[in-house]
Amino acid sequence: MLLFFILGLFVHFVFFGSIFDIYFTSPLVHGMTPQFTPLPPPAKRLVLFVADGLRADTLYELDENGNSRAPFIRNIIMHEGSWGLSHTRVPTESRPGHVALIAGFYEDVSAVAKGWKENPVEFDSLINESKYTWSWGSPDILTMFAKGAYGDHVFTYTYGADSEDFGAHDVTKLDTWVFDKVKEFFHAARNNQSLFSKLNEEKIVFFLHLLGIDTNGHAHRPSSREYKDNIKLVDAGIKEMVSILEHFYGNDGKTAFIFTSDHGMTDWGSHGAGHPSETLTPFVTWGAGIKYPQKVSAQKFDDAFLKEWRLESWKRQDIHQADIAPLMASLIGVPFPLNSVGILPVDYLNNTDLFKAESMFTNAIQILQQFTVKMTQKKEVTLPFLFIPFKLLPESKQLNIVRKARSYIKQRKYDEAVSLCKELIHLALKGLSYYHTYDRFFLAINVVLGFLGWTSYASLLIIKSHFNLTRGVNKEVKKPSHLLSCSCIAIGVFVAFFLLLQGCPWTYYIYCLLPVPIWYAVLREFQVIQDFVTLLLTVPPSYFVGYLLVFILGIEILVLSFFYRYMLTAGLLAFAGWPFITQLWTRAKSISLSWIFFSLLLAVFPLMPVVGRKPDIFLVMGAGLLVLLLSLCVLTSLIKRKDSFINEELLLHLFQMLSVVLSMCVMYSTHSSLRKKQGLPLLNQIISWLILAFSLVLPLLSPTSLFERLFSILLSLMSTYILLSTGYEALFPLVLSCLMFVWIQVEQETLQQRGISCKQKVTSVRFTCSTDITQFRQLCLDDVRRAFFLVFFLVTAFFGTGNIASVNSFDLASVYCFLTVFSPFMMGALMMWKILIPFVLVMCAFEAVQLTTQLSSKSLFLMVLVISDIMALHFFFLVKDYGSWLDIGTSISHYVIVMSMTIVLVFLNGLAHLLMTKKLRLCGKPKSHLI
Repeated sequence: MLLFFILGLFVHFVFFGSIFDIYFTSPLVHGMTPQFTPLPPPAKRLVLFVADGLRADTLYELDENGNSRAPFIRNIIMHEGSWGLSHTRVPTESRPGHVALIAGFYEDVSAVAKGWKENPVEFDSLINESKYTWSWGSPDILTMFAKGAYGDHVFTYTYGADSEDFGAHDVTKLDTWVFDKVKEFFHAARNNQSLFSKLNEEKIVFFLHLLGIDTNGHAHRPSSREYKDNIKLVDAGIKEMVSILEHFYGNDGKTAFIFTSDHGMTDWGSHGAGHPSETLTPFVTWGAGIKYPQKVSAQKFDDAFLKEWRLESWKRQDIHQADIAPLMASLIGVPFPLNSVGILPVDYLNNTDLFKAESMFTNAIQILQQFTVKMTQKKEVTLPFLFIPFKLLPESKQLNIVRKARSYIKQRKYDEAVSLCKELIHLALKGLSYYHTYDRFFLAINVVLGFLGWTSYASLLIIKSHFNLTRGVNKEVKKPSHLLSCSCIAIGVFVAFFLLLQGCPWTYYIYCLLPVPIWYAVLREFQVIQDFVTLLLTVPPSYFVGYLLVFILGIEILVLSFFYRYMLTAGLLAFAGWPFITQLWTRAKSISLSWIFFSLLLAVFPLMPVVGRKPDIFLVMGAGLLVLLLSLCVLTSLIKRKDSFINEELLLHLFQMLSVVLSMCVMYSTHSSLRKKQGLPLLNQIISWLILAFSLVLPLLSPTSLFERLFSILLSLMSTYILLSTGYEALFPLVLSCLMFVWIQVEQETLQQRGISCKQKVTSVRFTCSTDITQFRQLCLDDVRRAFFLVFFLVTAFFGTGNIASVNSFDLASVYCFLTVFSPFMMGALMMWKILIPFVLVMCAFEAVQLTTQLSSKSLFLMVLVISDIMALHFFFLVKDYGSWLDIGTSISHYVIVMSMTIVLVFLNGLAHLLMTKKLRLCGKPKSHLI
């Protein structure tokens, strides 16, 4: 059993990791030479303002009085520069956003493992290519680019990480700190000859990272007065910075300015996914080399933004976020970042046609170099007769386009040269994508083979253990033939040799060789397969087809629930009607009514808005009061039922009720304190962490009787969940737990109806650490339903209050009782525990179902594994790398969630077993766990 679980974990870790090799590998290549425009640049210096978390609509729109929140920026749009929208990509986080802005490429998602801080891969950037760069702002962003730069030409000035406090009285100090430091810097430069000379060099960059808007958005939402006032402060600060710079350089007209954002923010104060409020950011540029405002009579855009913002008369030019890096490089004459995939937006440039054409040609050569290096790398590790080149851009076509573009420039046909260069760039980018995904189909085939083999093997184990297939015919077990063994060994050797010849990474060996032993194990059971097929042929076709259709429908509902939460409601409504089509309604009406009531109550949650979008502290308080009321009822019932209620047990119940009261008080106090901008009280923080620490220990002190242990687990976990709640979701674990307890009773009742005797009532069942395997029975068709119920409840636990496949479903306000200073890993861990709490409640109930129905945990777990793997295979085929970035990110995250659920299921099964069976004692003699 242990060996099987270890093997299963290994296989699922491989399947889980495969998605990163297939879809998440780094797109970067190395070995290119720097490319820069061979003409004098229009600017000597560049100033980059990045307002972290700034939405485009909130900046551009007018307030209720018809005035702009950013009058200086609006004046630039109308009188001095050019503007538009910058379209970002998923994940809309600070690190990948800044990498796209400054390095010109869209970072792969593997960077999330570094908390978007450290460099997971080496890359070139504008800062690296500059002569000198001075930057001010957040330590999370500035140190990233300073660390990746060579030499000592990058200077960073950052505040402490503890300044990024969402509960601070005034987080605009993050921005005023930057503006104050810049003023001090230029004032000091007048008295520092060395610094003064550096500041008068060419090809220098000033980078001002402004985090206040993002922090206010998380803490108060983008619709808040704090967020909008912060925009006014940033606008005034930029106006002052521009004035200081112009004065310092004597209005020499050689400074270019860019103002933008790394990402936007949803209405509920989060970001990370692909909602337009997250992907649409402002882009305003002015100064040396930038076109002045262009008045137009009409503009062709599908949206209604221009009319809403009253900017219909000023030409809007939208760009992709990665296009900003080549624009900045062109303005100050530094080499384009080597890994940039941005396309120079020449329409922003106020320069000669020759300069535009030469800059575009440089851009094309820089991207073509990446394509050439990528193609060469792939060609070197592929057998010649198997290599399939990118047909749209053969070497002859590359040379032809380059020669033709150069000829157009010499002939002064600049528009034709620019158009040809853009064509070459688009082809090279397609080619880059082609070679980046070159092995995708090959790897996917092997992973699918592994999936099918493992699912088949798990199914065979269930069939072999619980069906007497041979029925006395020939019970002699046939040994597997030597031919099968030799064939599998030969296939394995051939695959390994093939991969060795191609110089494939070590992970390829795992993906390609893993299916061989799995399918060997499946084919060894050929006799079982043959006997099972024979058995199926005896089943009436209508029965078989009917059960198969019901099973397929159930799987499809589970899959669809990942995309549409209301499918969970449909499933729960079906669950509510289930007693009517069985004998349960006639034999146990009270249990049936409870099942129907709680199924319908739970069905409401998937119809509610995603958690965090409409916070309501009073609903959290209401959930706490309901838990206390339920606790009093249970406590009264236990005192009446027991002849002598042990003082230790009574004290434990009272202590757990006290922890719920404390959670409510801390939640209310913290909410009030943050609303008054007084920060997170230290006492509240200490109590919150103590409640979290004790929540997994206190249930182990309770009696091991089923009812008391389950209720003790609910009380402990609810005290933590209340601290992590912001609204109606605080009621979710309570309703889910009530349904779980009814489920345990329902399953025992259905077992009795089928003639299988149950030795104990649910209320008298006790959990033991040792298991009597003689009590286990063989599987029946109803057990498949039980396994499906478990998977459905697990999916409901995941998606009942929000779609966690979308990063922006997470609300940072959930963790404010524990910490308010930005810490991605700690905050992520707390929010993950919040997600897992309903999961743990379901698994504890499942542990009880296994015990009351006298079924082997291995058998039920195998069925759950088969159902989960079928779902995972669905999502593997649904993963896409085309369409909107929201669709791409969601499709990948769905697969990751299902695979994670399967892996975590093993660990949570162990945790549930520990919580249900282990009994700690503080003092006195040990108590017996047996009846």
